Amino acid sequence: MSPHRALTCASSVVGAVIVALDGTVLTVAQPTLQRDLGASFAQVQWTSTGYLIAVAGLLVFSGRLGDRYGHQRVFGIGMLGFGATSAGIGLAPGVGWVIGLRVLQGVFGALLQPATLGMLRAAFPPDRLRMPIAVRTSAIAVAAAAGPVLGGALVAGPGWRAVFFLNVVPALAFGLLALTLHGPRPQGLRQAARPDVTGALLLAVTLTCLVHTLVTLPDGGWTTASALGLASAVVAGAAFVRHERRTPSPLVPPDIVGSAAVGCALGILVAASAALNGTLFIATFLLQDTLGLDPLHMALLSLPLAALMIVAAPGCALLLRRAGARRTTVAAMAVLAAGVLVLGRASGTVGFCTAFALLGAGFGTVMVAATHVVVRQAAVGSAGVAGGLQQTAMNVGPALGVAAATTLMGLGHGHGLPLFVLAAVAMAGAAAGRALPKRSAATINHGQPGDLVRVPERR
Repeated sequence: MSPHRALTCASSVVGAVIVALDGTVLTVAQPTLQRDLGASFAQVQWTSTGYLIAVAGLLVFSGRLGDRYGHQRVFGIGMLGFGATSAGIGLAPGVGWVIGLRVLQGVFGALLQPATLGMLRAAFPPDRLRMPIAVRTSAIAVAAAAGPVLGGALVAGPGWRAVFFLNVVPALAFGLLALTLHGPRPQGLRQAARPDVTGALLLAVTLTCLVHTLVTLPDGGWTTASALGLASAVVAGAAFVRHERRTPSPLVPPDIVGSAAVGCALGILVAASAALNGTLFIATFLLQDTLGLDPLHMALLSLPLAALMIVAAPGCALLLRRAGARRTTVAAMAVLAAGVLVLGRASGTVGFCTAFALLGAGFGTVMVAATHVVVRQAAVGSAGVAGGLQQTAMNVGPALGVAAATTLMGLGHGHGLPLFVLAAVAMAGAAAGRALPKRSAATINHGQPGDLVRVPERR
């Protein structure tokens, strides 16, 4: 591996880990933050909600900026901003400053996240993308598993402010490296069209209304405000589709819109993340409220989830090479669905550990396989948009899953019906996986300059 590719892979991994770690450690720090700053519960919730809305609304547009101006440059700006806002939050005098800086941090997070995938697509030949994506996914799983432990240690020791200082040094270091060390730039990036600002605004309104409605639904339930938020998302989404069809330079390029493989892979990511996060939401109530387990006991039971995700990611790279994207994804979604069903019937330690292991193995494999299809199938000049869409799917899916679980649990049928529905969602994703290519050798970048390797698709 050349030094440039090694640095690109390391930057992609560090950027993804910083974002994943930030979210998990914040959850642990929120109660202490609330007491220290004298904040209300709603204000503390907005330290997460404000960030999610900012990220979700800007991911695709940020990816387009990377396609036009260079993913490494956009990544560097995103990392520097993310690190600076993290330091600002750690020094914030009040909860209002924390909320405002978290929203700003979401803007920079939206800049760096698509770039972590766009840089990989630009630096690696299509037939060598499997392992970098697998390493990135394993690192995210490690961060998600270590976050609560690390966050708890920091809150118990130096205090909640130390949680935000955690990301400052690596974010600033890799941000400066990205802006000062320039590798070879694929020719496809120079040909990217100007960003579609109108389309970006319409998509931002659509996703903002949708994510806000889904995130607030578990606490407030279906209200007039929820209905208006959902209706606004539908209207803005329809306006976005109409605009994209008419503009000569759409935000989402035709090569991505016209790719059945990319569309199905994105749908699979939404289904998988919805099924997993909805199931984990239900599991919290099942294990702690129904069975009376304390948070530590639950955390120990769920360790196989993180362990199998870490193992499954590099294993998926081998499966993709031997079995192809279609078989790998369909099998992984079936394993994920099995994990959901096993959790609903588990009654002892072995049963719950088995369920969490199936969830981790299925989700870790799907993450790599579907992400690989999205990134690989996109042209080099559209890699940022593809990365933005992948990240958007991974933001919308969890919110959708938790909202669905909350609504179904509110019907009074316990955890059985919600888990059955979430398993059905996973199986729907398995069915969608049949539209993926049998082999991952294809790319829709037909004749695109800057693509390092083009191999005909084998059906």
